[in-house]
Amino acid sequence: QEQILESGGGSVQPGGSLRLSCVSSRSGFSQRRMEWYRQAPERQREIVASITEEGITTYAEFAAGRFTISRDNAKNTVYLQMDRLKPEDTAVYRCRNWNSGAWGQGTQVTVSS
Repeated sequence: QEQILESGGGSVQPGGSLRLSCVSSRSGFSQRRMEWYRQAPERQREIVASITEEGITTYAEFAAGRFTISRDNAKNTVYLQMDRLKPEDTAVYRCRNWNSGAWGQGTQVTVSS
C-alpha cells in the first residue's frame, strides 16, 4: 500500500515563504502525476498545483506566480515552494498521486501576523 507523507508546513508571517515536501513510497514515482491540494476550515478542498511525469506543471489561479511545484524523481519527492504567502493561504495542504488516488495526511500551513 502506498504511503504518502507531507512535511514542511508551519506558521509564517504574511509575505513569507515555505517549502512543502511530499514523499511517496510507491515504485515508479517518475511515471506518476502528482498533485497538491489544500483545504481551509469550512471551505471546499481545492487543487493548488500539479506536475506530470514529463514535468509539465499547472497551477490554480491563486497559486500562479507565487507557488512553484517541482519534483525530484530520484527521491520520490514532489515539492511546493510557496512565496509571498497570504493569510488566505492558511489551510491543510495535502499531496495526491493522481494515478493511484492515494493521499497523504497533510501538513498545516498558517499565515498570520
